[in-house]
Amino acid sequence: MITLSNVTRRYYLDDKTVIEPVSNVSLEIPQHEFVAIIGRSGSGKTTLLNLIAGLIKPSSGKIVIEGKELQSMNDRELSALRNRKIGFVFQFPSLLPSLRVIENVMLPRDFMNHNSRDSVSEHAAWLLEMVGLNKRLEAYPRHLSAGEQKRAVIARALINKPQILLADEPTSDLDDKTEQEIMSLLMNIHSNGVTVIMVTHNLQLVPFASKAYKMENSSLTEISTVG
Repeated sequence: MITLSNVTRRYYLDDKTVIEPVSNVSLEIPQHEFVAIIGRSGSGKTTLLNLIAGLIKPSSGKIVIEGKELQSMNDRELSALRNRKIGFVFQFPSLLPSLRVIENVMLPRDFMNHNSRDSVSEHAAWLLEMVGLNKRLEAYPRHLSAGEQKRAVIARALINKPQILLADEPTSDLDDKTEQEIMSLLMNIHSNGVTVIMVTHNLQLVPFASKAYKMENSSLTEISTVG
């Protein structure tokens, strides 16, 4: 489903300074996999996730999703691909404070053709019930706990029924109980046929994945998911 071939991303800070958060990474992710990418802050794992999402382009190498090479697509085509195929759970709170929770979840549908706003609202309400927020539909983000905001963001990422869910540190800043709840939610999403790619610094989350990789010094190495 997703193939990265010798992918490198570099940034030129000035004429003499170059940083390379992702260096010569190759990776194949089959459909319906749950992949964890583990790494310390600054190891390049978020950059790698953004490359897979098509939010940034590689300096060299090739990224292919379902037979489509991302580098050959323009911004409009990439946006359409993300909206149809990919859900994204950002590390930091990304809910719009002026919108109610259900409106935040419905927001990505505004960029797609759909039958009616009522049907979108019903689907959003169903997703919020699935993530345990059925009593918080009319609340604003400021009224939610950190864990509830994560749940709302996951619901929003699923509104377009994506085949791929990208999760950037989905359990950061959460207590142990809420962390387990979020991981159980991601496992449930994965069991329904969604390919999940999660980046995290937390080694304790590795056993949740079917495959795991360590990002270190801009490179990727497969590690065991056992233990």
